[in-house]
Amino acid sequence: MQPLTAKELEYIVDSMSNEDLLIKQCTAAAASVQNPQLARIALEMAGRHQTHYNYLLNTLQQHQQLAPTQPM
Repeated sequence: MQPLTAKELEYIVDSMSNEDLLIKQCTAAAASVQNPQLARIALEMAGRHQTHYNYLLNTLQQHQQLAPTQPM
């Protein structure tokens, strides 16, 4: 595996921000709806977005292992 480019890293960070926002929105929706089925669906969606977020985080952590260290 090759190190990620700066543009790829920016895309991943932006995607993580988007996933975090979606997690919060789905969680808030689940808490505010009266219908238990809709609440369950919203929580499932929040879980999917959490999975996506974790995958992106894992990708960044793998990149840290591959990235060359910068001299100070």
